[in-house]
Amino acid sequence: MTAPFTRRAFLGTTGVTATALGVGLTGAAPAAARTPAPHTPKLSPLPLSAVTLLDGPFRDNMARTCAYLKFIDPDRLLHTFRLNVGLPSDAQPCGGWEAPNVQLRGHSTGHLLTALAQAHANTGDEEHAAKGRHLVAELARCQAAAPAAGFTPGYLSAFPESVFVQLEAGGNPWAPYYTIHKIMAGLLDQYRLSGNRQALDVLKGMAAWVETRCSRLDEATMQRLLHVEFGGMNDVLAELYLLTGDPVHLRTARRFDHEEVFGPLAEGRDALAGLHANTQIPKIVGAVREYEATGIDRYHRIAAFFWDTVVHHHMYVIGGNSNEEFFGPPGELVSRLSDANCENCNSYNMLKLSRLLFMHDPSRAAYMDYYEQTLHNQMLGEQDPDSEHGFCTYYTGLWPGSQRQGKGGLVSAPGSYSSDYDNFSCDHGTGMETHTKFADSIYFQSGDALYVNLFIPSEATWERHGVRIRQETAYPKAETTRITVTEGEGDFALKLRVPGWLGARGQHARIRVNGAAVPVQAHPGRYATIERRWREGDVVEMTMPMAPVWRKAPDNPHIQAITHGPVVLAGALGDREPNTFPAIDPRSLRETGEPLRYTARADGAEVTLMPFAEVHHQRYTVYWATPAPRRGPRLVAHYALDGTLKDATGTWADAVLAGGAALAEDGGVALNGTGAHVVLPRGLITGLDELTVAVRVRADTLTNNARVFDLGFNRRTFFYVNSRTGSGRTRFSMRTYGMEGEDFADASGTLPVGEWLHVAVVVGGDSAVLYFDGAEAGRKDGLIMSPLVLGATSQNFLGRSQDSRHPYLHGRVRDFRIYDHALDAAAIRDLHASQS
Repeated sequence: MTAPFTRRAFLGTTGVTATALGVGLTGAAPAAARTPAPHTPKLSPLPLSAVTLLDGPFRDNMARTCAYLKFIDPDRLLHTFRLNVGLPSDAQPCGGWEAPNVQLRGHSTGHLLTALAQAHANTGDEEHAAKGRHLVAELARCQAAAPAAGFTPGYLSAFPESVFVQLEAGGNPWAPYYTIHKIMAGLLDQYRLSGNRQALDVLKGMAAWVETRCSRLDEATMQRLLHVEFGGMNDVLAELYLLTGDPVHLRTARRFDHEEVFGPLAEGRDALAGLHANTQIPKIVGAVREYEATGIDRYHRIAAFFWDTVVHHHMYVIGGNSNEEFFGPPGELVSRLSDANCENCNSYNMLKLSRLLFMHDPSRAAYMDYYEQTLHNQMLGEQDPDSEHGFCTYYTGLWPGSQRQGKGGLVSAPGSYSSDYDNFSCDHGTGMETHTKFADSIYFQSGDALYVNLFIPSEATWERHGVRIRQETAYPKAETTRITVTEGEGDFALKLRVPGWLGARGQHARIRVNGAAVPVQAHPGRYATIERRWREGDVVEMTMPMAPVWRKAPDNPHIQAITHGPVVLAGALGDREPNTFPAIDPRSLRETGEPLRYTARADGAEVTLMPFAEVHHQRYTVYWATPAPRRGPRLVAHYALDGTLKDATGTWADAVLAGGAALAEDGGVALNGTGAHVVLPRGLITGLDELTVAVRVRADTLTNNARVFDLGFNRRTFFYVNSRTGSGRTRFSMRTYGMEGEDFADASGTLPVGEWLHVAVVVGGDSAVLYFDGAEAGRKDGLIMSPLVLGATSQNFLGRSQDSRHPYLHGRVRDFRIYDHALDAAAIRDLHASQS
């Protein structure tokens, strides 16, 4: 969430109508009224009412959430809605994000409406439908009372309409349209899935209110308003248009096209770094709906490029994305690990996006490969299996030693579970939805083809062909899924997704029909098609060979995760909290005889590896440090900076002068202290578990925190020497994101002013030594981390810090060297003498 405080900050606390369809979509459509040409998806899912989950972890998770849906008192959630319009309520107020003084109050009611509708559609349980009808009827009463309370007709929320006046005036309230979207989406689902006509009427009233509110704003004001998180307003309004055909709904939907985000995506540019992740994903989901509503290909390009970018450049191995809710630079993942990775709402929305894109392009099995990966690891694992009510976590932390734990209450730690009435975070809400719709993406249909996308025990009725099938499997603990035609017959194609992960080991699926192999293409990452006349009793078996696969992190090839088929294997650490990445010996991996259970040697002890989704109430690690390659001692890089910017080893690209830095006539690079610095190539220290870094520096003035050099990714992942700390010492320091504290060695004093000094840092074993002019100036034994975990550092500077708030160095630098081994004291003295 955006200001006045972020979601995470809250976790630790308590308490003029436009007539042109092209409005809000710069350069996308002519500014003239026209009838859009909808683009119908190529596939449609089998409805929730046609699919029944059979025994297995997905059914278990759903059962816990359904128990919560029956337990929760709707009047407690309606309390603030009623008070907002002057209706009486004696219900006990909720806590957490639904507390009466929290601006996001009301959003959970929308989530609850959707979850109830999904649960009713999938199970047929009338209790879910009745609770939904009660909520809708009472919300309709609140909406009807809104004008008497001084609100615009159609307004429905648990907080006053004045919040929108504040927003339109340039304020930054906590995501009011986000809450409106959740309520509208819940009403739409009540109508679509439970047949509640009153829900559609209330929804149309809300849509009319949104149109009234937005139509009087000019384009500049509207675009400014979109900087505040607004959920998927374009999504629900475009869906409403597709349902009703009323062009006003589409016009209003397109007013929520956020060009600051859509523009770069339409051009094929990744500009996501620094953006709040879940503010963006729902609006991209909306872009697909707008593509369906208008047929404008730009919308599809935006959504498809966004998906490709997030999945290929911003995704952790469990399928989630973001750190502390924000996207980082592409490919920087391990360098941004913490206990606040992978907000679960992000993945909930990425699954929605994947599903919609797949329906338009079923040739891309990768959409459902991603869906499977995320579903089996992050989403299945977000719920506490010991909770009768399906409590979920907010984040899924990936820093070694993260955990999913705790009970109830307002979330006070990133890995804590939600509760009955004192949490109601956004992830509590999406958790209700996620665990009531597992059946919605297992099977899809198109003409005479039935797609089997997910291997989840289930029964399905394909009404179009009068066929009923049953899928029985222990996948992924077993390699085979068995699909039986239990009723009906007919000519059609059965399309089985052949998982892309099979390609990691060059394997193929094996498919048999009624016990005999069939000659079909079963390539990884595609669909295998079996066309025949199917009869009752026919059995298809697909076997997908599985084996452990080590997967390198994009920003550090020596930090790896282990997968087994679609499942990520995590190290179960009990109550042990490592300071950094456990060092594992990949050769020690051993099967235990139990499905998806292994042991290995890590940090000198045996550790159990098991499916990530099953590790609860203890600490775990997903990423491991693997050994660095052993090679002969060598000089890795050498930038003399004496009239040249070239690397003398011939390995690396030239250094770059930036911010006014200049090669001095009498040697070295002159740095002005106001922005001048030297940019070195990325990846200089990749794969080094010990190293020596040396440079000659002359400080013309001393300023606290000005760096001599700084090799890293960001202000929390670095390897640097600064000129002076606040305590008046020169310091070497290294750290990786997620680590508490840092490893450092302080000199007894600082750099001399106006004099050249040879500075060297040697890191090896468990020690770091800082040298001045060949003599030891500072030492730290018992290091927590190895430089190996720093990886392919993307920002390597001389004279500049990773932290943009720090000053630049004023002086000169020259003769910068990196060795791939720890030079001893004699070698450092010799190096100093040779550089003097």
